[in-house]
Amino acid sequence: MLNVVVRLTFTRFTLKMMQLRLVILAALLCSIPSSDAGKVLVFPVDESHWINMKVLVQELYSRGHNITVIRPKNSRYIQAEADHYQSITLDVVAGFILDDFINFSATVLQHRRHFHSSILSYIRALETFLAMLPYTHKAVVEKMQELFEDANLMQLFQEAKYDVVLTDPFLGGGVLLAHRLGLPLILNVRWTILEDALQTIAPSPISYVPTPGSEMTDKMTFWERVANVIMFLRILYGQHIIKDGYYGPFVHRYFGPDVHYDQLVQAADIWLMRTDFTFEYPRPTMPNVVYMGGFQCMPSKPLPQHLEDFVQSSAEHGVIIMTLGTLVGTLPDDIAERVAAAFAQLPQKVIWRHTGKRPSTLGNNTLLLDWLPQNDLLGHPKTRLFVAHGGTNGVQEAIYHGVPIVGLPLMFDQDDNLFRIRVRGAAKVMDIGTLTMENFLDALREVLHEPSYRKNMQELSRLHRDQPMKPLDQAMFWIEFVMRHKGAAHLKTKSYKMSWIQYHSIDVIALLLFLVIMMSLTFLLTVKWLWFKIFSVRKDKRE
Repeated sequence: MLNVVVRLTFTRFTLKMMQLRLVILAALLCSIPSSDAGKVLVFPVDESHWINMKVLVQELYSRGHNITVIRPKNSRYIQAEADHYQSITLDVVAGFILDDFINFSATVLQHRRHFHSSILSYIRALETFLAMLPYTHKAVVEKMQELFEDANLMQLFQEAKYDVVLTDPFLGGGVLLAHRLGLPLILNVRWTILEDALQTIAPSPISYVPTPGSEMTDKMTFWERVANVIMFLRILYGQHIIKDGYYGPFVHRYFGPDVHYDQLVQAADIWLMRTDFTFEYPRPTMPNVVYMGGFQCMPSKPLPQHLEDFVQSSAEHGVIIMTLGTLVGTLPDDIAERVAAAFAQLPQKVIWRHTGKRPSTLGNNTLLLDWLPQNDLLGHPKTRLFVAHGGTNGVQEAIYHGVPIVGLPLMFDQDDNLFRIRVRGAAKVMDIGTLTMENFLDALREVLHEPSYRKNMQELSRLHRDQPMKPLDQAMFWIEFVMRHKGAAHLKTKSYKMSWIQYHSIDVIALLLFLVIMMSLTFLLTVKWLWFKIFSVRKDKRE
């Protein structure tokens, strides 16, 4: 009897051990990435561009993919260590040279102070921007050449057997590396070098596609079309200086004498476009362009308790949020004093990201922070107004949450972004060069008390959200599609392999024109010959 009891006890113990092993084995199997998981090499652009690239990186990691991020050694935002990616720190350029950018920011603010016309200030800012860019792109090319010449490093990249390169083509390093490694290329893109990405990849008739920065719609008068063409030619000239002057020799050296930098960009498999048609004007597109505008937007999370208490203290008046983005934490002292004085006149509570000197005119209703949870504040039901510089991320988050804007554009594409919201009746835009306490206060009160601003922004929000698939999920599908199929060649147009003459059918037109001219000449000569013969015969008969 004792032996039977021992055997039963041993059997139960064995079964429990087997069950435990099965549980451990199941846990290990679940922890192993699926066979569909891929290896993604990410070559980002730093500063605010990294904010939205990081969203894609985190989502790819959550789906089991292995992510490697190339991080510049002087990066200000891309961490060397993170849970959702491994990094390779290299001496590459992935952002503006800091000293150049600081000087550029100061110069742009001076332009806005001295030129009361927003057009003139934009033109001056563009000239300053074009003067700064060559140094940045020159540094990009020089560092990429050092990378390409490092045989050991390039061998390590090859041996890693990445499935795809994900990059932002605002700077050219990632595009060059992807082609050097012979890997499929996906672009997380709004801008290429000096150009709206849609103008790089898709037909863009300038008769109804406004040049970025022109502050025009797709319905232009004759003189607006003239101005649009002039601005387009000016940007084209700037592109020629940078692409042919810096990237051209590099591309010829490593990819062949007949290859142009634009061909490398246009050969990308998928363009993940950080915009959509609640923001863009209707225009031609391409099958490998995936619109994911607002992909970084998400429902708001609960605020930290001290912020929630401050927001709730606003009662029925609500809250105003102000931030000028990641690059500009402060304003010149005199402008900051005017902004603070205007806020102090309002019954609303104000949360302002301001890292500079505390304005002496600051009211008790205004809270200054070094950093604020922008998305969570915009999604709070008590938020009434967003005072913003007009960066793409902030504008899209305002659209997503339906919060109207008072815009204070400073540089880059910010004027154009805010113009697009203004013409849709959802924003009031101020020129910071002419800002006073009075006109800023008037703008705040107008947007707060005129219902059409909120109504129009909420309509944009409904349009943006009414999609069959979330923008982030759509982006993930196409990244994984490229990894599964080793590219997306069937979606790419062959136009990037054509010369300018072939693309515009100049050679065909010339041939047809030549044939028409020859046929016309032949016809005329034949008629002339017949006429001469007939006239000669008649003359002979008379004689």
